[in-house]
Amino acid sequence: MCGIIGYTGRQNAIPKITAGLSVLEYRGYDSAGLAAAGNGRITTIKCCGRVKDLEEKLRQTEEIITTCAIGHTRWATHGGVTDRNAHPHTVGYVTLVHNGIIENEKEWRERLTLDGYHFSSETDTEVAAALLNRAYQKTKDPLQAIYGVLEILRGSYAFAMIFADRTDEIYAVRQDSPLLIAQGEDGCYLASDLTALVSYASTYCVPDEGVVVRLNQDGIFLCYKDGTQKEPIYQQSGMQHAAAERGGYDTFMKKEICEQPQALRAALNGREAEGLPDFSINALPTDFFDNVHRIHIVACGSAMHAGLLGARLLERDTGIPTTIFIASEYRYHMPPKEEGTLLIAISQSGETADTLAALRAAKARGIPVLAIVNAENTAIAREAAHVLYTHAGPEIAVATTKGYCTQVALLWMISLFLSNRRKTIAQDTIKERLAFLKESAPKAISAVIARESELSHIAERLDGHDRLFYIGRGRDYALAAEGSLKLKEISYVHSEAYAAGELKHGTISLIEPGTPVIAFCTEDALAEKMLSNVREVASRGASVTVLCKASLSSLFLQSAVVFPLDCENDETAVFAMMTAMQLIAYETARRRGCDVDKPRNLAKSVTVE
Repeated sequence: MCGIIGYTGRQNAIPKITAGLSVLEYRGYDSAGLAAAGNGRITTIKCCGRVKDLEEKLRQTEEIITTCAIGHTRWATHGGVTDRNAHPHTVGYVTLVHNGIIENEKEWRERLTLDGYHFSSETDTEVAAALLNRAYQKTKDPLQAIYGVLEILRGSYAFAMIFADRTDEIYAVRQDSPLLIAQGEDGCYLASDLTALVSYASTYCVPDEGVVVRLNQDGIFLCYKDGTQKEPIYQQSGMQHAAAERGGYDTFMKKEICEQPQALRAALNGREAEGLPDFSINALPTDFFDNVHRIHIVACGSAMHAGLLGARLLERDTGIPTTIFIASEYRYHMPPKEEGTLLIAISQSGETADTLAALRAAKARGIPVLAIVNAENTAIAREAAHVLYTHAGPEIAVATTKGYCTQVALLWMISLFLSNRRKTIAQDTIKERLAFLKESAPKAISAVIARESELSHIAERLDGHDRLFYIGRGRDYALAAEGSLKLKEISYVHSEAYAAGELKHGTISLIEPGTPVIAFCTEDALAEKMLSNVREVASRGASVTVLCKASLSSLFLQSAVVFPLDCENDETAVFAMMTAMQLIAYETARRRGCDVDKPRNLAKSVTVE
């Protein structure tokens, strides 16, 4: 959730910390702060609000020059959004920033209070700082103190720490939370995400969980509990600096919507042999799926909606029973284990805590796991038996667009691959569908983007309304679920998605004159049923907008405003529809004056359960 960054080196750390926090702000933007070490003391500046508010506070403060600093941008978990709950937190010798959750915080808060400690914040982070300070006062050895405290903490964390009497070095450690380290030409860096490091270093390392890292003027060292240390082994970063910038677009979300044609091609590139799906480039054994008789898909949010669509494709094309599970529920009510079960875990960030927990629960039962993620070398990618990267590139806007797009694409490719292995679809048909995915679908996305002004008129129809419904049948219901979420996320309009046939089983009572309803229809076999559902809500006064294949538009013209999609096949229909629903949400949010990149109460990477 939260974002942390640290630097120690030969240059002024403050501009590096604030620039890194700006990049990491999608991980949380309730408050921001930094701690600067120098002249035998640590200066902390922090406040509620965005990084720009922190920068304004810095401008009003006497200039700080330091070569060693840590920073934090917060998504509130323990404690409300207040200045005193903002990070960094200082207790005695220890100044600390933290991403994660300390699960036994209450126990240690009570014990420390009985020992006479008075807490100034509501955060679990201050409890960790107090424990570290107590240990350090006894040992005067940072490594011994840190390892001692790690033995008594439960939860997830990425800590970056400065000790008041060691103001030229930073200590860091992680457990079930992301943390990367990098050696640049001008010093040493740590951060929650590669996007904050790409401007300063071309290589990076993900330290093992529970291993303390020390960064100082001499370099970066992995320091083990037995007293040994070694230098990290770095890997090349494939990310370009420009990928983490807006590139002339007003918002990251708009940029990422427009990047979907390239992202879709990148997701499929290299995964084909003789016109058929092939995952050998990913070191996925050809026979990996041969003994699969049931598939569980676990994911959260938009990734879960991608899974909902993928499950329909897999069952339709392969005949394999496929069930989608909300990741946060999976391990608390796991279905009976059956031989031949495969778990597919989907996560854009590769660090989603609920999905990671579900993955581990499945592995503990001997269920093999295939991961679909975007961010490389993340926890889910490392712990799965095999991983397929979406190659969507950095996604900075909190609401996913190209991440969702590429997840759907890979699930579709898996379905085609399995169809070929199981001979449930003729090879010529599989080749044709894969060609549509690679060639026609990106063009369909671009065609919808070119019609943004028309979609803006649909958004205009939502003006003045605070609730609406999305409806669809079959795969269109799966798409409607994502369209509804996208609208809620960034415009704060209360929206619900329903399988269209379910409306009359209770929810239609909420339809009154003027209620907006957005209906999706891309399946010919379901068009007449959808027409009946559209007429049901229109007859009760709903203001209906239908997004459908152009060939079906005449069906709905008398009952609704129609946005026809030029779709020649299933593949173009799905990707055109997802782009249209993203742009409707985007335009609605913009009309309402919302911050589309950083919607309230949300963070990009959910690393706490």
